[in-house]
Amino acid sequence: MLIEVQSWPYNFPASEDFPSSDQRGNVSGRLLVHDRYVDEESTSAISAYVGLAPRGNAGSWQTECKGYQFWTRTDEDGYFSVFDIRTGDYNLYAWVPGFIGDYKCDTDITITSGCDINLGDLIYEPPRDGPTLWEIGIPDRSAAEFYVPDPNPKYINKLYVNHPDRFRQYGLWERYAELYPDKDLEYIVGVSDYRKDWFYAQVTRKKEDKVYQSTTWKIIFNLGSVDKTGTYKLRLAIASATYAELQ
Repeated sequence: MLIEVQSWPYNFPASEDFPSSDQRGNVSGRLLVHDRYVDEESTSAISAYVGLAPRGNAGSWQTECKGYQFWTRTDEDGYFSVFDIRTGDYNLYAWVPGFIGDYKCDTDITITSGCDINLGDLIYEPPRDGPTLWEIGIPDRSAAEFYVPDPNPKYINKLYVNHPDRFRQYGLWERYAELYPDKDLEYIVGVSDYRKDWFYAQVTRKKEDKVYQSTTWKIIFNLGSVDKTGTYKLRLAIASATYAELQ
């Protein structure tokens, strides 16, 4: 620690590999959402995440770890500005809380020293095949809206007591087997409340001898009428998945 204190201020800002602000560029614009089953007109993408990352496909920024990324959020009118971007070639990506899918601007963006690029209005059209028949939760890439149980008293982290991120408490996944000891979760559309009846994480059930059993959840719903010639599609918005298998 003493060495770090004596090294202050650090000299890396003077390195050629650390370009100054005037050697970088800026990008601005406005992001709109056009979902024809919600509103005929395009609406502002409020609090959307907008960023520049290495070129790739829509959503590729989530697995890209070799290049630089620069992110910001839109205001209530959908306007955004990304400042101090390193020179190079990028794509602009975005995702909007409340809408599934990933946006990618069709135009490749080249950042040069001192540039100030205004992209104007950009329109994101979420994936759609028809009107929504039912929906569970909010597609915002978190599971905070679902039921998060109280932690085992032995594992309580006081930092997350009465905290919006209470799902970060340790050991919560083991509570699923306690809440559903004999059968798995069943959710009835129109009757159940996802805030109370949908467990925040899809987890295994802990059995004896440290054996973990896969779980099968059921969503029960009725359709007033069925178009036998039509196609019905189930879309899933996943907040996080590690060593997981979805069938």
